[in-house]
Amino acid sequence: MKAIFETALPGLVHRGKVRDTYDIGGELLLMVASDRISAFDVVLPTPVPGKGAVLAQMSAFWFDLTRRVIPNHLVGMAYDRKAIVRVPRTGALATLDTHLEKRAMVVRRAKRIDMECVVRAHLTGSAWAEYRAHGTVNGAALPKGLQEAGRLPALMFTPSTKAETGHDRPLTRSEGEALVGQDLYARLEAASTAVFQAAQNHAHSRGMIIADTKMEFGFIGGELTLIDELLTPDSSRFWDEKDWKPGLTPPAYDKQFVRNWLIQSGWNREPPAPALPQDIIGKTQQRYLAAFERLAGRKVIV
Repeated sequence: MKAIFETALPGLVHRGKVRDTYDIGGELLLMVASDRISAFDVVLPTPVPGKGAVLAQMSAFWFDLTRRVIPNHLVGMAYDRKAIVRVPRTGALATLDTHLEKRAMVVRRAKRIDMECVVRAHLTGSAWAEYRAHGTVNGAALPKGLQEAGRLPALMFTPSTKAETGHDRPLTRSEGEALVGQDLYARLEAASTAVFQAAQNHAHSRGMIIADTKMEFGFIGGELTLIDELLTPDSSRFWDEKDWKPGLTPPAYDKQFVRNWLIQSGWNREPPAPALPQDIIGKTQQRYLAAFERLAGRKVIV
């Protein structure tokens, strides 16, 4: 697969860590998932070929599965002529080649809420680090004696700031309520955990565990709406149920594999990031493809 590090289409409105977003008119956007990969909020210099197709198509899969839980911004994948039959082929959509179609979503424009909505079912990653040091997660005290990768007593809503540059910061409940207001915070918590529960039920049917994930929301026409990406290997931790046991984090079907290599490399988590070796790129690619196939039950279209 040819790696796509950056796209250059008409109407660019935002280039994020991974996605290039284009205005195609009519309050619609074209979101193209590149093969860029970020870790610790820093974009790495080395792309992972085919990663963008996995992200876009997995997001579309989950948006469809959870649309009865809460509305989302997806109109359709750019290659899905039936889904986007009423969308004028203007701007970036008009110039999109067949290769980019496999990694591009047509979405409705939303007014984004500037808070990352994180839901956790297992104690791992930064949550495990905080618990081990302080007995808390996002400042909330947890029972003593919990183990790494162990199930939390209940699903935890642990939001963070959404920083355009630098590192996101975990928010306590009071900080989150101060950021978006008590009422909206409660709605985001309820929506996030409902989406997670629906996804978790599906993953269990496929022999997989969703340890945690992050979501984004916005408003479209005054309605709270799920936006951006959803339950991808970039935004989630996926484990095989057969590999899991409390006390030891299982092999990852997600970006944690890259994070682990970066930590072992001695990188200080500040730009510039080191280039990934070819074997790490290949193994990351394999994990992303496997996550999609296990959860969606089909192969990625590339």
